[in-house]
Amino acid sequence: MMTVFDLEANFMLVVELALLAVKIFAFVNSLLWSAESYPAAGKLTKPAWTIILGLGLVVQFVFPGLLNLLNLVFTIAAFVYLADVRPALASLTRRR
Repeated sequence: MMTVFDLEANFMLVVELALLAVKIFAFVNSLLWSAESYPAAGKLTKPAWTIILGLGLVVQFVFPGLLNLLNLVFTIAAFVYLADVRPALASLTRRR
C-alpha cells in the first residue's frame, strides 16, 4: 500500500526529471546558435549562456533535490534563456 510519503516522493521525482529535461533542452539549444547571433540579439555571449546552462546541468546531477538554492537559481536561468534569449535569437532568422 502506498503512503502519502511515497506519493510525494514519486511526484518530486517527476518534477525533478521535468526540470532536468528543461535544462538539457536549454543547454543543447544554446549550442545550436552561432556566436555572432547572441550579441546581435542584444544578449549575453554564447560562451556565457553555455557556461551558465552547463553549470546548471552539473549542479542538477551533483546536488539533486528541488530545495537546493543553486538548483533553483540555474532552473530560473534556464527558463530565462527559453523565455527571453531563445525568442530573440529566433527573431534574427529570415522570414520568407
